[in-house]
Amino acid sequence: MKKFKLLAIIFLLVNSTAFAQVYSDKVVGKKNASKIDSLKTAEYPYSLPIWGKKVTQMGYHLPYSAGISVNYFWQKSDIVIDNLYVGFNNGPQYNLDQIVRFNSAVASASSISIRPDVWVFPFLNVYGILGKVASSTDISAGIWVPDESNNWSEIYNFSTKADFSGTTFGIGMTPTIGVGGGWLALDINFAWSDLDGLTEPAQSFVFGPRMGKTFNFKKPDSSINVWVGAFRVDLNSETSGSLALSDLISGSDAQAKVDAGLVKVEEKQVAVDAWWNGLTPTQQANPVNAARYNTANNALETAGNFLTGIDGALSTLESSTVQYSLDKAPKDMWNFLVGSQYQYNKHFMIRAELGFLGTRTQFITGLQYRFGL
Repeated sequence: MKKFKLLAIIFLLVNSTAFAQVYSDKVVGKKNASKIDSLKTAEYPYSLPIWGKKVTQMGYHLPYSAGISVNYFWQKSDIVIDNLYVGFNNGPQYNLDQIVRFNSAVASASSISIRPDVWVFPFLNVYGILGKVASSTDISAGIWVPDESNNWSEIYNFSTKADFSGTTFGIGMTPTIGVGGGWLALDINFAWSDLDGLTEPAQSFVFGPRMGKTFNFKKPDSSINVWVGAFRVDLNSETSGSLALSDLISGSDAQAKVDAGLVKVEEKQVAVDAWWNGLTPTQQANPVNAARYNTANNALETAGNFLTGIDGALSTLESSTVQYSLDKAPKDMWNFLVGSQYQYNKHFMIRAELGFLGTRTQFITGLQYRFGL
């Protein structure tokens, strides 16, 4: 079996928003005295944010109250898989945690999304997410079973790359505050990604604290913004679905690999039984020997059932299906962020951000247009 893509459906796209870093900034300093005075007497012409007029008269410089952005997001990360169940043609599903070992499981993804937002209060931005997702997962793993000496060895291995696509949507909010061009923002969002091969949309929760500084140019309302921060992602752990076996298995040697695996399982079972039957009743009553025997039997039985299920399904390859369920999580929940934004004026801004450290790397960029409501 050259391609066994079942385990490749473990990736959930983490949709991080690429919002522009705008905020309500408290204007301070003697050199800004004239600007502070003008804010105190200026008429605030928009309905939002709530208390916009009052906060402006307190000396805060507010961004336009609404915006829409187009964002591109790319990420690559290691993931951890457990509680893995697999079955064939709607038959019994077998837990493979004991016998499957992953050499690597790496997910990569990209998305294009549209994000409308509005400042409800001067220090709270609320936004929505709607986008298209493309993702792929590279997996290398093997089936391992023990012998009579409790030495585990690989009897079957596979590697695969699977591609998926779908849509993502979500909601989020960003509490933020700024004083003298320095600012703090706490981005929070919930997203649902509907990928092909999943029974239900997968969910994610993202928390992204950032702090930075804005440097103004001579041109009015033009500036450069730089920041550092962190990115934490939490996924719903349960994923389940059904796939066509013909999409998972290809290659003329598929049957031969399954047959060879079944032979190895039978050989090891014979050796384990011979070892156990060669023990005296006292030795069999030893908890260490009993545990070794039970562990070996459970692993060999699971491996045999799994390979037998594939063997039976191969006879009707074109009509056979595979059912699965599993729990998954990022190997590292946190990584570090650095970013920058160029604001041409209060209407247009472009932003880029890089996330790194740990086992996840990501890149976000976005173009935003803002206007008053």
